[in-house]
Amino acid sequence: MNFHIISAFPGVFTNFLNESILKRAHEAGVVQYFVHDLREYSTDKHRTIDDYPYGGGPGMILKPGPVFRAVEDIISRFDVEDPRIILTSATGKILDQQYANEIAANEDETLIIICGHYKGVDERVRLHLATEEICIGNYVLTGGELPALILVDSIVRLLPNVLGDFDSAAGDSFQSDLFDCAYFTRPQDFRSLLVPEVLLSGHHEKISEWRKTSSEENTRLRNPEKNRKKK
Repeated sequence: MNFHIISAFPGVFTNFLNESILKRAHEAGVVQYFVHDLREYSTDKHRTIDDYPYGGGPGMILKPGPVFRAVEDIISRFDVEDPRIILTSATGKILDQQYANEIAANEDETLIIICGHYKGVDERVRLHLATEEICIGNYVLTGGELPALILVDSIVRLLPNVLGDFDSAAGDSFQSDLFDCAYFTRPQDFRSLLVPEVLLSGHHEKISEWRKTSSEENTRLRNPEKNRKKK
């Protein structure tokens, strides 16, 4: 799977894409990351990518020209056919596990992610360039770089041969109607706080039952709304 990220601040991505699971996925040849500097697609000596909004008002708006040129260059230079062109936007669909699963199911897909910034993006980008919009929550961020990273991370970890044990992804919270169960590791006794005896029993059926009960309890206590939907 190929990810092309268009950003006015490409340096944001350097460390994150070169750590942990995302780095491992790239080294294994499962994914490729390309980060494109939006300013490279400006046409003036000041590398201008934003301007004041027509009609007045505070804030600056990303101009359509650099964004369109960036996407068109990626499609042409990398010979991309039918890419998903995703705009990170406060008005987009809320990112959820179902969406990540849907994209990860097509491991040969190419995603072009446009990072919004400043006050917003010229509406013509949303209407005539982006194929979809994604938001990570009902709050405002400085720009779309963090949402883009979260989107990439949520997809990459689901791709085949990325995690050592796929069950560790398939059993995650949000993959079903229930949160994941509680987990414990060594030491067995930490400051007189003990690991539940059943987890030390070696009795797989009882452990499975305990984890199911723990999962249900986590859902009930931490997300009552989700628990109601399950019922």
